[in-house]
Amino acid sequence: MSTSPQPRPVEILLVEDDAGDELMTREAFEDNKIGNTLHVVRDGLEALDFLYQREEHIEAPRPDLILLDLNLPKYDGRQVLEKIKSDPDLSSIPVVVLTTSAAEEDILRSYKLHANAYVTKPVDLEQFIKAVQQIDDFFVTVVKLPRAF
Repeated sequence: MSTSPQPRPVEILLVEDDAGDELMTREAFEDNKIGNTLHVVRDGLEALDFLYQREEHIEAPRPDLILLDLNLPKYDGRQVLEKIKSDPDLSSIPVVVLTTSAAEEDILRSYKLHANAYVTKPVDLEQFIKAVQQIDDFFVTVVKLPRAF
């Protein structure tokens, strides 16, 4: 009888400048999967610092999943997505665009930049939490995520 090793917690990076959306996302993850780790950065520059382990993020873990808002200060989400997906060391990290924009041009551009999914944030609190839980269920439970070497 062999036992498989205990899976390590999934490291999730939330790139979100809206404190209310951050709080709802935290609540959704806490209700759904206690073992996963949610890291939060508030703008595009800080997201890149986290991913490249610069500034105050020198000890940052490599995320297994990125939830990315499009409308961010400093670098917007489109610029961050383009940087992630054009970097061979980061490009395998799944990126879910989680944004208020339902504009067709934003959806199309995000997929052209190789977003793994595009989710429009529901305005209703319950629906927002449910959407985040579904993202978590899919990318953490259903999908096999690549692991960093």
